[in-house]
Amino acid sequence: MKRSESGSAGSTLVTVVLLVVAVGALAFGFWAYSGRQDYKNNADQKTAAAVAAAEAAQKTQLQAQFNQQLKSPYKTFVGSITYGSITFQYPNAWSSYVDTTNSSEPINGYYNPGDVPGTGSGSAFALRVELTGNGYNSVIQNFNSQVQSGTVTATAYVPPKMKSVANVQPGTLLTGAVSNSNGSPLNGAMLVIPVRDKTLQIYTLSNDYLSDFNNIVLASLTFVP
Repeated sequence: MKRSESGSAGSTLVTVVLLVVAVGALAFGFWAYSGRQDYKNNADQKTAAAVAAAEAAQKTQLQAQFNQQLKSPYKTFVGSITYGSITFQYPNAWSSYVDTTNSSEPINGYYNPGDVPGTGSGSAFALRVELTGNGYNSVIQNFNSQVQSGTVTATAYVPPKMKSVANVQPGTLLTGAVSNSNGSPLNGAMLVIPVRDKTLQIYTLSNDYLSDFNNIVLASLTFVP
């Protein structure tokens, strides 16, 4: 009788232990499954976010490449031999309006992507070109106050393609508030340089076009001194 009770108690203990182990295993399995599901959900979200970011970056890159392709092949402006055969390139996507009918200002050009705004609109043109009879020194003096105040920086400059040409006089590259429209300063860059007995002012009125101005326009600028 005693032995039977002992065996029964042992069986009960074993059953309890097995139940505890089973419950523990089920709990661990549920926890592991929940963890895997949470990881899967988070991983899916992270993967989706990474894919979206990659697609956005690719779209931006492709758009930049497309915009760059629109600029080429470059258009070329060729000025009159009488006034030094001024020549430069500019992006293919830019339109132009150039007045060459005024002998005191043989070149007065406006360039902009798409349509060219009205000349009195005060727009920040991508490119302006002026060849005038004003003396080089007098043009530079117009910017003395801006240079002294620090709103304009002045640097001696010779266009890359003109550095090996004889009799070329260095010009001045002005950067900063190079022009005013309706009293508001327009930031950009302007090259002022002597061309024979006249002065060439070639400039951009917006920092948005500085790269094109430096790498396309100024990089290709030539003239006969």
